[in-house]
Amino acid sequence: MLNRKVLVVDDEPDVLEILAYNLRQEGYEPLLASGGEEALSLAQKHQPALVLLDIMMPGMDGLEVCRRLRQLPETRESYVIFLTARSEEFAELAGFEAGADDFLVKPIRPKALLSRIKALSRRASPLQKLQFPGLEIVPDEYAVHKGGQSIPLSKKEFELLFALASRPYKYFSRDVLLDRVWGTDTYVIPRTVDVHIRKLREKIGPDYIETLKGVGYRFVPEPDQP
Repeated sequence: MLNRKVLVVDDEPDVLEILAYNLRQEGYEPLLASGGEEALSLAQKHQPALVLLDIMMPGMDGLEVCRRLRQLPETRESYVIFLTARSEEFAELAGFEAGADDFLVKPIRPKALLSRIKALSRRASPLQKLQFPGLEIVPDEYAVHKGGQSIPLSKKEFELLFALASRPYKYFSRDVLLDRVWGTDTYVIPRTVDVHIRKLREKIGPDYIETLKGVGYRFVPEPDQP
């Protein structure tokens, strides 16, 4: 992650102070916001590589902030990690639905958070471009082009698509996809894969990803049109 700017958004001053201190110790440049509107303003101005975002905030909650970040060209490709005191499954699913890349339950352990950030950075390394009839996947730009049009994806959506498309016609189980995309140092529920697959189908079309019940998912390149 060459861009060292990290936007930290939380309505608890102590949390902001602790996270900012630990980020600075590791060479990151923290930007601090105590609310949603302030966060969006800082994000547009500074274009952080990563956003650490509390969910439960007064006014605009973290889910809405995340949805807006995904709509802004300046932050569409930024990593978003939710920080929350809520550990229920529906809260995690809601976070990924909003476009988050990762999810940490409070109280946050700084060493675990920094390890997670480094893992995200490693998974962002450039890979070879993939080309299929009507679809182009460009890893170093985190870009997908279909029929000459750019399709905006979150980082996790892109990484999931790339994992599937790098081995066309091969079925991947949810556990394997969780390991390849989210990593072994991250705990996410298997349904997270289903949520991201559904969103990918909505964005690139339903025919590229097939499901085999009890087995998993596979990428099927669109056949050449006559």
